[in-house]
Amino acid sequence: MWLADKWIDYELLDCSDGEKLERWGNFVLVRPDPQAIWHTPKEHPGWHNFDARYIRSSSGGGKWIENKMPNRWPVGYRNLTFSVSLMNFKHTGLFPEQAANWDYITDKIKSANRQVSVLNLFAYTGAATIAAAAAGASVCHVDAAKGMVLRAKENAVASGLKDDAVRWIVDDCAKFVEREIRRGRKYDALIMDPPSYGRGPSGEVWKLEDSLFDFVKLCSGVLSDNPLFVLINSYTTGLSPGTLTYITSALLGGHAQSRELGLPVKASGLALPCGATCRWE
Repeated sequence: MWLADKWIDYELLDCSDGEKLERWGNFVLVRPDPQAIWHTPKEHPGWHNFDARYIRSSSGGGKWIENKMPNRWPVGYRNLTFSVSLMNFKHTGLFPEQAANWDYITDKIKSANRQVSVLNLFAYTGAATIAAAAAGASVCHVDAAKGMVLRAKENAVASGLKDDAVRWIVDDCAKFVEREIRRGRKYDALIMDPPSYGRGPSGEVWKLEDSLFDFVKLCSGVLSDNPLFVLINSYTTGLSPGTLTYITSALLGGHAQSRELGLPVKASGLALPCGATCRWE
């Protein structure tokens, strides 16, 4: 497991009964987490004295119960700053376990000793984009949701990036990659965080288990002749880390390593598993 254990502005205080108790800067949140299937005692006072809690609805979805939370507040990680908020479906706009990958991205780019171009697909609010750009790479950030790209731009500004550090694209990721292949454009590193399920621009169904192999094969067409890394994230429970390794190794050769990502739990000293990542080099 790769642990995101270097946070200061974030803490996973405890987790139990399908929920996790977290500190985001100065605010304590309670959010659902399907991995926390254990029934350990909820002894931390934050369980009864939180600033906001997301409650699931029996009919689907859910809502935040909050106590005078700001619309946005900053959370820092090393030299990066992100704007977080209470978003729909329990999210805050940031996945703290991904800090383990931000460190990997930063180290790979800084140690390359050359100019590195990065393509970040399904890039959401841009944490990996900003980590890569802050490390000195030129980054192309692609997401189909305009609102998420706008949030990513806010995070870039908060982290002090120059206006031209990132190329911002609102588009379907597969369609964009197809056009980049036709243009002959190449990238030294690929980052992707594809959804478990979704629909394309023409209504076609995306299911990660069925679509990932073909999508990685497509993306291999934009890798440069001297690629640095490919990073694939998965939050699909039925897709094991070993499967990610097999896909990348079969398509790209090279060396791939896949593990779970984890967050240390302050109350127990254990680690909460939070999806999987494949790192190919």
